[in-house]
Amino acid sequence: MAHQKTSLDHFQQLFGTLIELSSVALGGEVTTVSDEFFAEASNLLKVEPAPSLKGQFGPKGALYSGWESRRHNPNHDWCIIKLGAPGYISGFDIDTSHFNGNEAPEASVQAIYAPETHAPSFDDFSWTELLPKVGLDPNSPHLYQISGSNEAYTHVKLNIFPDGGVARFRVYGIVKAIFPKDGSVSIDLAHVLSGGRVVFTSDQHFGIGSNILLPGRGEDMGDGWETKRSRVPGHKDWVVVRLGAPGNLEHAEIDTAHFMGNFPESCEIHGVHSNDVNPATESNWVLLLPQVKLGPHRRHFFQLENVHDKIYTHVRLTIYPDGGVKRLRILGRRAQGTRLKNVSTAEPNSIPDDIQEGESTFSINSSDNQSGSAVLPALPLTPEAFLPFGQVIQAWADHNAAPPGVKVTPANQGSAIKFHKLSLIQSSYPEGSFATSGISVFRCKPLDSPLGDTWAVRVLERHPYTNQAFIPMGVGVKLGDDVLETPGKAYLVVVALNGTDDGPDLKTLRVFVAHSGQGVVYGTGIWHHPMVSLETVMDFACVETQVGNGDAKDCEILQLDSKDGLPFVKLPIF
Repeated sequence: MAHQKTSLDHFQQLFGTLIELSSVALGGEVTTVSDEFFAEASNLLKVEPAPSLKGQFGPKGALYSGWESRRHNPNHDWCIIKLGAPGYISGFDIDTSHFNGNEAPEASVQAIYAPETHAPSFDDFSWTELLPKVGLDPNSPHLYQISGSNEAYTHVKLNIFPDGGVARFRVYGIVKAIFPKDGSVSIDLAHVLSGGRVVFTSDQHFGIGSNILLPGRGEDMGDGWETKRSRVPGHKDWVVVRLGAPGNLEHAEIDTAHFMGNFPESCEIHGVHSNDVNPATESNWVLLLPQVKLGPHRRHFFQLENVHDKIYTHVRLTIYPDGGVKRLRILGRRAQGTRLKNVSTAEPNSIPDDIQEGESTFSINSSDNQSGSAVLPALPLTPEAFLPFGQVIQAWADHNAAPPGVKVTPANQGSAIKFHKLSLIQSSYPEGSFATSGISVFRCKPLDSPLGDTWAVRVLERHPYTNQAFIPMGVGVKLGDDVLETPGKAYLVVVALNGTDDGPDLKTLRVFVAHSGQGVVYGTGIWHHPMVSLETVMDFACVETQVGNGDAKDCEILQLDSKDGLPFVKLPIF
């Protein structure tokens, strides 16, 4: 197989848009090794560069961050690595940093595709040589680009001749994504295991951009994307993500886990359809998420706009003015009959267009309702996404995750934590109305529609003179009696902004899933659906300002016309 050695100066051009398939952060692991007497082979896959341990000694000798076998091997040593995901391999970095005089003099690389039930042995006849025996220098990286293979592999074997040490071994390529055959299933199209990859990053001073597509929520700020502090007014940073497959997008999740004092102030998301790996010159980016506030150390969920009947191949996350993001998730469905094409010269290999398995039969027009209206996702309630409609009332297990500006103090002689004035009671009744504030209780029946089904929004209401707080009392009761039962789990919050015709703007309709530890405050004049309990009856304490006993016309109710196409909601499954 053809191979070419290259310098670090060309790393970004040749490997910058590829995935480190062997990384322990992706799930790469050493399965078997011939010998690791001086230093364990698992060090090969560590994310961080190999540090110098000069002058440090253990019971077997000098310490090294890498893999080092004992001397005088009559043949050669080897190490088998299971990749974090099956992939199409484009190159390697065999790094001998800090091994000087004890480095492995030569190395080669083989690969194999093995099913989950089969662990390949070192002498399996199916091993394919990707990199022939090459010389290694002491204390140096060795970048090799390979070409000519369209086969996917699950394992690689690093051979060293005859023995010695290697600090880090990195395998670069493209993930072979395997999608569900059911094309109606929403998946994270940006996830690295779906084939998503970061193809451009404006700045990655403290943490690299590709981290935002990794599995899980990470361990600390080191495995996220973090830019340097900006000093110029109006500054912004961004990453461009090529999705694993073209798709009809639905919503985004932006996670700022571990970023408490250095999360971005706000962000926005754009999308584009392009055959380029990095569509840097594209001018037709579409705004999918207008600039919204972000909070510290938590997950944010946002419904995307301009996605109905549209297919996107890339998204661009822009943060203002700078800061750190842990993960980005772009949920959507694979588009029918479309595939990404690898036409850019930045692609080291020519990867087949149909590398993904499980054809999608989903079409955005074949929605779950009879009217053809889009089905809205019900997303977890977060303060930032709800901000245009009001406030969220809740406590935070880690008070560092509370929104900026919330005063947090110890209370009750240290037995409680107080989150001060999360919302104020507002009233704008005409003078002389004699309106008073009070607390009422609403007992709400659960929906008849089963969880996982679709549900039509048929009515909205608003209160033009007061905001209105609903706080779940955490108790479910049996219908028809007063026997206490299981506490209510969750409820839906359905809201919309006022439109130019003084009615609800259904383009702004949003649906949130709130748990029993969260309350909401609808802003004055915000359109909303009556409280919607899920699974069980729920009681809500309602704090509002009323004229008299609420008999005055301070509540406007609007029945939505089914002829215009009712909004539908995909009910969550717990």
